[in-house]
Amino acid sequence: MSLAPRTLALGVLATGMLMTVLDGSIVTVALPAIQNDLGFSPAALSWVVNAYLIAFGSLLLLAGRLGDLIGRKRMFLAGTGLFTAASLLAGVAGSPAVLIAARFLQGAGSAMASAVSLGILVTLYAEPRERARAIAVFSFTGAAGASLGQVLGGVLTDALDWHWIFFINLPIGLAALAVAVPVLPADRGRGLAAGADVIGAALVTGGLMTGIYTVVEVETYGWTSPHTLGLGALALALLAAFAVRQATAANPLMPPRVLRSRSVAGANAVQVLMVAALFSFQVLVALYLQKVLGYGAAATGLAMLPAAAVIGAVSLGVSARLIGRFGERAVLLTGLVLLIGVLGLLTRVPVQANYVVDLLPVMLLAAGFGLALPALTTLGMSDAGEDDAGLASGLFNTTQQVGMALGVAVLSTLAASRTDALLAGGSGRAEALTGGYRLAFAVGTGLLVAALAVAATVLRRTPAPGPAPRGTVSPAAAVRAAGGRAGRPAATPRG
Repeated sequence: MSLAPRTLALGVLATGMLMTVLDGSIVTVALPAIQNDLGFSPAALSWVVNAYLIAFGSLLLLAGRLGDLIGRKRMFLAGTGLFTAASLLAGVAGSPAVLIAARFLQGAGSAMASAVSLGILVTLYAEPRERARAIAVFSFTGAAGASLGQVLGGVLTDALDWHWIFFINLPIGLAALAVAVPVLPADRGRGLAAGADVIGAALVTGGLMTGIYTVVEVETYGWTSPHTLGLGALALALLAAFAVRQATAANPLMPPRVLRSRSVAGANAVQVLMVAALFSFQVLVALYLQKVLGYGAAATGLAMLPAAAVIGAVSLGVSARLIGRFGERAVLLTGLVLLIGVLGLLTRVPVQANYVVDLLPVMLLAAGFGLALPALTTLGMSDAGEDDAGLASGLFNTTQQVGMALGVAVLSTLAASRTDALLAGGSGRAEALTGGYRLAFAVGTGLLVAALAVAATVLRRTPAPGPAPRGTVSPAAAVRAAGGRAGRPAATPRG
């Protein structure tokens, strides 16, 4: 494929990722307007977010594997089409039930498209330097999209109304489909007979859906309630049965070889911890700005814009060069140290904060995410061959969503409990809210320290790139070669 079609293909994949990430964050600032307009109860309002998370997180692994079997292009097109149609339904929704159903369908469409995006990318870009640049662009859209979503959500909600946070997806989705049809590489897949493990698919989808539902409902039922313990045990049983099934099935949905790579397993473990911790930055900082400092929706988004800017600058400007010179592990560790500084500073945030003094340094340290995510993406997709690229992509996205769900459940519950305790002790509302957020930031800092420990002990130092196995082009070698010193030999793909 020539340069121009591949560039367009990368643009389509990045656009799909951007829509997915934006849709996960753009809704948060519009929830009060949605509640007032459609008459959501406080308990039901959370399902505007939860319906999307449950569908998205539980279907990623299945969608990734099906993309390998029936064709990743087909899966991407079907997912983008479903997401676009569901966005229209969400925009015209006139009742809570319709909006929640539309959000579930949006999550399903996003899972289908995003599960195979990285798989398409790593097979589309075989030349190491080109692949390194492509991974940097793709990582940037994921890293900066959440902050941009809050800006866009605030502006659209204030300037128009909440319906437009969904209508904005229509021209983007239709344009992505129009470009994707001619430029994405056609692949027929291996065929369902090569891995159509229906029992395994039912077990993993049921286990993930039950587990994510249990986690997002913790705030309602509590950690030790029969509801949480019972459904949590059921989710673990289903996932354990899935693991047993994959070890014995003739054509497993997720071949055990995928997790035998120390880099892949370690990168996914680090991602769960990192994403769970950074929920407190993405969401709780926005709540702090609005509920404690009195910012409006648009002002909140603009206040967080510096974080998106530095993440983008680091992702696109320096991450590939640093990875090429020092290796993925070293860059990941550096990024995690900077992120520990982000949440560490937030544990001391005052009730009457000055943005320039107390919050702007935090936003600038978020550059660590621009270092950590490209390195983590490279490691998470390492050793992904042609037959398993979609599955590796789906697995990487699944651990991201599991981490997000855990972050929502743990950190928001801790913040709310601490706030209630301070209110009961006679503290003012702003002081109590700030105390709750500080606790969540402290726990998030601990999660990042744990991620740093896992990365330092599990992930090995990456050696100089060598010849890849036939049919496999390691993204790790690709990024190293792209940023390496002049004259340093690059890995040459074979097969």
